[in-house]
Amino acid sequence: MIVVTGGAGFIGANLVKALNARGHLDVMVVDDLSDGTKFVNLADCTLGDYLDKDDFLARVKAELSGGIGGDISSESGGLPPIEAIFHEGACSDTTEWNGRFMLENNFEYSKVLLEYCQAKRIPFLYASSAATYGGSEVFVEDPAHEKPLNVYGYSKLLFDQYVRARWDDFDSQVVGFRYFNVYGPREQHKGKMASVAYHHHTQVQRGENPKLFGAWDGYEAGMQSRDFVYVGDVVDVNLWFLDNPEVSGIFNLGTGRAEPFKAIAETAIDFYSQKDGAKVEIEYIDFPDELKGRYQSYTRADIGRLREAGYTAEFKTVREGVSAYLEWLND
Repeated sequence: MIVVTGGAGFIGANLVKALNARGHLDVMVVDDLSDGTKFVNLADCTLGDYLDKDDFLARVKAELSGGIGGDISSESGGLPPIEAIFHEGACSDTTEWNGRFMLENNFEYSKVLLEYCQAKRIPFLYASSAATYGGSEVFVEDPAHEKPLNVYGYSKLLFDQYVRARWDDFDSQVVGFRYFNVYGPREQHKGKMASVAYHHHTQVQRGENPKLFGAWDGYEAGMQSRDFVYVGDVVDVNLWFLDNPEVSGIFNLGTGRAEPFKAIAETAIDFYSQKDGAKVEIEYIDFPDELKGRYQSYTRADIGRLREAGYTAEFKTVREGVSAYLEWLND
């Protein structure tokens, strides 16, 4: 059985779908479905089991303490043999400032799962974030360039530091993925944290213009630039590491390109003008005060380490990825 924490979420649900396509029908999803609307992300997937996040964590801790064996039965409350854990579960809201909540969810939880995977010699593939770089202008997996701007980024950096300090003690694969700006199917539940591509889609559907920030931080309107990576490409990288358990490390997961937000809006405008003749244009809004000093105006992943590890597949451009995403949203 393969476990995907955060499996009802954005990247997690796409991983579950891809694992199903590979013939893995015994996937265990771990999540918190207090927001029951997330079920739609899994409606077309096949699961072997589902556990609430707190229940799963309790079972993991019990096994680490020697309290129970490896039986999944309700009588024992144990866990089945696990082939690998994809740890995607986290609070990813970059505007959340409750540090205690953030560290409990993103740091302490991850520490327990790492310990469990090492004790059982299970590959542990986890979600880090490009938010670890924050105010840096260099995006290389090196402590010298890690300057988080929010407590979310700090929580991810703290766990990366925890992992780095223990490399020599690991007996099984450990991989951290520093996700850059991921977009694509199954993100609708994220609300304000969904991608710009998704927001442009909903804006056009409401008869509005796609909106972008105006000039700020030395960039012309709409020209703040990020490394936008399609979720299908993110899943492919995750699965490549599953297939190559001898490779461990912390890796940037982006395209290696920085493209402006304007390219997303232009792709959406072209798509909807061709699809239904929508007459929309980019609308620029003032940069919000609450984001000033806490916003990355430019990111571009250095993927040299990923390439050195052996991953050779190409990544979609913004136009390719956003077009595919809008096709999916309209299907």
